Amino acid sequence: MAIEIHGYAIISEDDRITDASGATPEALRNEADWRYFQAELDKSDVVVLGRLGHEANPNAKGRRRLVVSSSSPGLEQRADAWWWNPDRCSWDEAIATILPNGGRVAVPGGRRVFDLFLRIGYDVFHLSRAEGVKIGSGTGLFSVCDEGTSACAALFERGLEAGPRKVLDPQLPVSLTLWRR
Repeated sequence: MAIEIHGYAIISEDDRITDASGATPEALRNEADWRYFQAELDKSDVVVLGRLGHEANPNAKGRRRLVVSSSSPGLEQRADAWWWNPDRCSWDEAIATILPNGGRVAVPGGRRVFDLFLRIGYDVFHLSRAEGVKIGSGTGLFSVCDEGTSACAALFERGLEAGPRKVLDPQLPVSLTLWRR
């Protein structure tokens, strides 16, 4: 069973995904990036996100979701999604149940989920950057970003290499770099 894990995030110059309040600032909301992200989710067989992200973002397109939550007894299918507690069920067991024939996994976060899959291993990380935007005291993409390690260094340390930078929106600008294993 072949599983491909794709991470997705738009970050500021200082590697933040939220501001100090925990909200995504307007400076990180970009229509070109959003269109790219939605097209990528459409290619995925399951979308993995945290409970807060699941609750905050209605599943209008009815995509198959896997919600990472400590409230799950392991892996269970609820009416709204699959729910998974990685402390009680391994990734291999969970994904073999959800995608027995393999497939593409999209990981749009939040940070705890990004950290979890940094350990599990991304095959590709789609890293968009709002160039020139600094947030300061917000949440870093990965926990190590709060300790001074850049998002790019964290991906490199996990065996991913940066591809060419592509400009998604020249007005702001917002760029995209695919980091691949």
